Amino acid sequence: MPKYFDRYINRVEDIDLIEALEKYGSSFLEAEKENFEALGDKIYAPGKWTIKDLLQHMIDAERIFAYRALRFSRNDKTELPGFDEDRYAANVSTKSRTITDLLEEFKTVRTATIQLFRTFDATFMHREGIASGNKMSVLAIGFTMCGHTIHHLGVIKERYYPLLK
Repeated sequence: MPKYFDRYINRVEDIDLIEALEKYGSSFLEAEKENFEALGDKIYAPGKWTIKDLLQHMIDAERIFAYRALRFSRNDKTELPGFDEDRYAANVSTKSRTITDLLEEFKTVRTATIQLFRTFDATFMHREGIASGNKMSVLAIGFTMCGHTIHHLGVIKERYYPLLK
């Protein structure tokens, strides 16, 4: 298991990857839609992201992780760079977007991710590559995606939901 990403992977229960991608996908986030909308543009501390920013980050990360999985599954050994999540957040505008729109985009991206991972057999799932300086298997990337969503919903509940009181 790659260091750093283990903090995401360890959040996912021991289930089949496709089942995990479905369980911690769009319905997992859509269940919180009412709270997300009630939060609006509130932040828990100066310089932190809004809920819309966090949703956009999850969408961006999902796309990047899926791209990595595709490259590694095809046995591409080119080392892939990391990405600066703060730079991504600074170069997108979520103010004009709605929670509904962002959740719909996440749903679309996660559906595409699931379709991609369904094409991988055990050989593809165990292929490895290097991204962000970390050796990862395609399977680890899939569980990282699930854990990333779990992680951010946990942050939202812990740090943002108290703002609803």
